[in-house]
Amino acid sequence: MKKYFLACILLTLLSKGIYAQDTWDLRRCVDYAIANGISVKQADVQARIAALNTLQAKAWAYPTLSFSSQGGYNLGRSVDPTTNQYTTSDVLFQNYGASSSVKIFNFYSVKNNLKSIAALEEASKIFIDATRSTISLSVANYYLNYLLSLETANSAKLKVDLTRSQLDNTRKLVDAGSMPELNAAQLEAQLATDSSSYISAKATADQNKINLMGSLSLDMATNFEVSIPDVDKIPLEPIAELQPADVYQAALASYPTQKFDSINIVSQEFRVKADRALMYPTLSAYAQLGTNYASIFNNYSQSTLPTGKYDTIAVVPVNGSNYYALSPGFNTTVKTTKIPYFDQVLTNNFTQSFGISLNIPIASNRQLKTSYQQAKLTLENYRLTLKQDNITLQSNIYLAYSSAVSSLESYNAAVKAYETQKYAYDLAKKRYDLGVLSTIDLILTENNLFTAQVTELSDRYNYVFRMKILEFYKGQGVKL
Repeated sequence: MKKYFLACILLTLLSKGIYAQDTWDLRRCVDYAIANGISVKQADVQARIAALNTLQAKAWAYPTLSFSSQGGYNLGRSVDPTTNQYTTSDVLFQNYGASSSVKIFNFYSVKNNLKSIAALEEASKIFIDATRSTISLSVANYYLNYLLSLETANSAKLKVDLTRSQLDNTRKLVDAGSMPELNAAQLEAQLATDSSSYISAKATADQNKINLMGSLSLDMATNFEVSIPDVDKIPLEPIAELQPADVYQAALASYPTQKFDSINIVSQEFRVKADRALMYPTLSAYAQLGTNYASIFNNYSQSTLPTGKYDTIAVVPVNGSNYYALSPGFNTTVKTTKIPYFDQVLTNNFTQSFGISLNIPIASNRQLKTSYQQAKLTLENYRLTLKQDNITLQSNIYLAYSSAVSSLESYNAAVKAYETQKYAYDLAKKRYDLGVLSTIDLILTENNLFTAQVTELSDRYNYVFRMKILEFYKGQGVKL
């Protein structure tokens, strides 16, 4: 019966392969989910943002340079930009300015900030790997569940075919008068029950297929068929090679979550140093250039010429006589000349300055100190997170090992139970054909065989998946 059962499964799978354009194995499913999964794409976006933050942090060490210009027309009382004196004249003005500064020393705040952000960039890349690993394991789980549901549905279909075949043979014997009508009625009732079980198993397979396609972010209208590996030939490491203590040590060095936590700690250590450095003085150098233009900025020239006339400026009495002191007369002329635009901008009004500035934070409403203390607490929290993740990882590995051992024992027991039920069914079938076994007893034996088949399939896939989890934690990835 087992050969017939396997042959039916093979024929069913071959018939599906004829109509499918191609099939999806686990490797293809995992690769597609990693390439198209939304969570992976989101992690990649975060990694690119982290890369931009690193570029920004590097730029803090470079000098700053800015240029500004402003132009306009002042009406009424305003300040002459060239003399800084109030004037009531209308002024057309234009000014330019350029400034640059660079930090000379700030107790390594910029340097530590850069190291902190660069570590975050590295952590974001590790997070992509962690997301890929999570997706890989999830897809493997959905994939194996779908395979199990397919084989369960095929087993149910086989039971329907067997019951129908028995009903056909029994109906012939009933028509010939060799068996009572009750035997046929009982088989018809069993056929209805088996058909209902098959419909339920097929619905479960369809639902698991939808779950698998959903985990791949695949359009539900896609023609999707999976390739069915020979479960007995799926490579598995010996359970002795997957001792939980050894797997845990390997996972500590390779598991993405632990790497992510460790890098976060390194990043936060540099963040603490950077925030502490902000509380110390900062020494900077600066340079500035400036110039301006004003339409009322003029050159003034003065010329003085004699008039040919004399003015009496004093009368001086001498010995009773008056003498007149005369002074020649002069005309003074003031000439106004507008200073050209480029002469003002490039020569007359052009200023330069440079120097060194020192900034000493004295009182900042506890902002700097609070930021530093918060950074230290965040570092402590990251260390606790790593410790908790290590405990969780160890617990998951030991639980996976325990589940793998129990799954192996359950599978071995299920294989033995199936072989026993198969032998019992063969005996019952012979007795039924000889007319010494009732239909109810045959149906009961057949149901027990079907239950044993489904249990054996379920335990086999459960054992394979538990072993794959251990291999995954050991750093071998997910493969069938």
